[in-house]
Amino acid sequence: MGYPSTLPPESGFSLPFSFHQGDALSVLSTLPDGCVDSVITDPPYNSGGRTAKERTSRSARQKYTSADAKHQLGDFTGENMDQRSYGFWLTQTMTEAHRLTKNGGTALLFTDWRQLPTTTDAIQAAGWLWRGVLAWHKPQARPQKGRFTQNCEFIVWASKGAIDGSRNPVYLPGMYSASQPSGAKRQHITQKPVDVMRELVKISPENGTVLDFCAGSGSTGVAALLEGRDFIGVEKTEHYASIATDRLTETIRHTLSQDDVDLTT
Repeated sequence: MGYPSTLPPESGFSLPFSFHQGDALSVLSTLPDGCVDSVITDPPYNSGGRTAKERTSRSARQKYTSADAKHQLGDFTGENMDQRSYGFWLTQTMTEAHRLTKNGGTALLFTDWRQLPTTTDAIQAAGWLWRGVLAWHKPQARPQKGRFTQNCEFIVWASKGAIDGSRNPVYLPGMYSASQPSGAKRQHITQKPVDVMRELVKISPENGTVLDFCAGSGSTGVAALLEGRDFIGVEKTEHYASIATDRLTETIRHTLSQDDVDLTT
């Protein structure tokens, strides 16, 4: 199901994003070859469940939020696969994303330390050329007595064939440090900071198109719009698809003047 915003016909303005609520594979199969420049996504990690009971007895909200959390963020599906099933699903989805990406385009996938090997395997099995691993450092991570603090998540990045540096002559760092959004700014259980996402979308050329097939509350899309890129989003959970579309529309409201266009939803 699409979530279009409506514009007056006389505005002559084309929205720089489209958003689809539905299963990633089902939606991606409807999109044309070579329609995106970069795939930047944060799929469910399916991490930490050593047994079938551990994987199936907890919801995503129970897994990623503490018992004393004061927010009531919506749950999401897709967090109950074992490692082999997750690798199979990710390979299928990234194969479809490979078809949608232009030659020389890029892919960035968030993961944690447990699923890092599975993610690098899946992205290569899907036909991508694995380029390396970036790190997102979380300065406020909880310390663990007698252990190293797990204060990083990782971003596997890859390309569809050779990269033409002259097409997008940027110099991007390999480490990003920012805390997860909190309070009223936190709208998704595993939400990523927009400041980090704004840096990551720069791997896509200016005026290029970024795809996120696990869009959650839309942070990748917000970042893409703020950095002058177009965006295609897909989110399975209807609750989060609605939040994401609202955020994307509001981002356009703030980046365009009333003289440009009068947006209504």
